[in-house]
Amino acid sequence: MASGFFALLDDIAAIMDDVAAMTKITTKKTAGILGDDLAVNAEKASGFVSSREIPVLWAITKGSMLNKIIILPLAFLLSAFIPWAVIAILLFGGLYLAYEGAEKIYEYIVPHPQDVVVDLKKDYTEDELLEKEKAKIKSAVVTDFILSVEIVIIALGTVVNETLVTQIIVVSIVALIATVGVYGIVAIIVRMDDLGLKLISKSNGSRGFLFGIGTFLVKALPIVIKSLSVIGTIALLLVAGGIFVHNIEYMHHFLEQIPSLLRDFLIGLVVGGVCLLLVNGFKMLFLKKG
Repeated sequence: MASGFFALLDDIAAIMDDVAAMTKITTKKTAGILGDDLAVNAEKASGFVSSREIPVLWAITKGSMLNKIIILPLAFLLSAFIPWAVIAILLFGGLYLAYEGAEKIYEYIVPHPQDVVVDLKKDYTEDELLEKEKAKIKSAVVTDFILSVEIVIIALGTVVNETLVTQIIVVSIVALIATVGVYGIVAIIVRMDDLGLKLISKSNGSRGFLFGIGTFLVKALPIVIKSLSVIGTIALLLVAGGIFVHNIEYMHHFLEQIPSLLRDFLIGLVVGGVCLLLVNGFKMLFLKKG
């Protein structure tokens, strides 16, 4: 009886060792898309009245958790009954990531009409503010859903050959890290300027240590968000290229003589450029017909 109990403990320990190892690998695989998730959500969560930033961020976080609750069971069902569908969705996700990365570069290089940004720090009535706040939260949750699908599928693709129990534990941990980690960092980022202003106010007008740190934090916020956007774009192309390299035999042996990071980036950029040309071509075609 005792030997059976210890054998069970050994099995559990072995499973947890596998889970820890696979979680580490999977987190590395999803790090790129997590960087983009962080950049996107930092932008989405900014622009609110200071007193509403944390409540709004909490609302987006709850929406993100609900997204994961919807996505995870569907992903595990696909893995259990239609495993090839995971790879297919992974490749389609790679196309989307490559397209999104290429589109960001295209928008930066080529002049285009700017989207109208709603600044919730302006003077609105309470009802108007609440309505615009709800719209921005909804937009953030929808964006999070798309990114969550990508994160879960990439994570699942990493452990698709493991047992279902290992898949469930590893992907669930990665999904939890994606939510708690990303939105925890976003909360710190969006409060940087408020912390800076508090430090400046405590300096009593003297240009000392507190004033210097406070000024740095206030000025650093837009730079941090912009930098995250650039890093996120590069990460999108790297992740997309990695998906194609590891799941398409031809690309696996393509440009083997150059560093793998550069190869992944170039493949992601080329595929993204082709997708961008096709999408823009279809848009122009439909506009002409219209």
